[in-house]
Amino acid sequence: MFLITGLGNPGSAYRSNRHNVGFLAVDEIARKFNFPAFRSKYEGLASEGVIGDHRVLLLKPQTYMNESGRSVGQALRFLKLDLARLIVLHDELDLAAGKLRVKTGGGNAGHNGLRSITGLVGNEYKRVRIGIGHPGDKALVHAYVLSNFDRADIAWVGPMLEAIAAHAGTLLAGADALFQTQIDRAMRQSLKA
Repeated sequence: MFLITGLGNPGSAYRSNRHNVGFLAVDEIARKFNFPAFRSKYEGLASEGVIGDHRVLLLKPQTYMNESGRSVGQALRFLKLDLARLIVLHDELDLAAGKLRVKTGGGNAGHNGLRSITGLVGNEYKRVRIGIGHPGDKALVHAYVLSNFDRADIAWVGPMLEAIAAHAGTLLAGADALFQTQIDRAMRQSLKA
């Protein structure tokens, strides 16, 4: 079994924020693979289903971003999973909007959700970094991540979420470089359309 966690903040006020792109990606995976409705569990919203040959629990922590590790830790302990079975989807300021990278371990780049997870469960888990771009000034970051995607973002957000869901099986198979290539290819094709 794998635990795929999307990071975000709970509540309708945050639904379309850049910081919630992890939640949006998990929602698209659930839709694509016909997962059942999310239920309250592990201080989050959870849904269990199958992607290819893999059982998967999708999780959206409802603890607010800064406390995401509480929810993730509960799920990992209950399911008796090690960190190699955890995949976290999150927004990344240091990547251009519409770009995606996968890495295991490493630093948290100031991301409070990652910091919380790392502090409570350890660091060697897979991160799917979804680029949202940077506002250009560090003083603007807080307002930027907590604001909604704007009109210019619409061109890439939908295709990115669809591509992540479409190729989730590649990610679960551990073919991270291939997954990145598949996403890059899908994004290039969507821009041509």
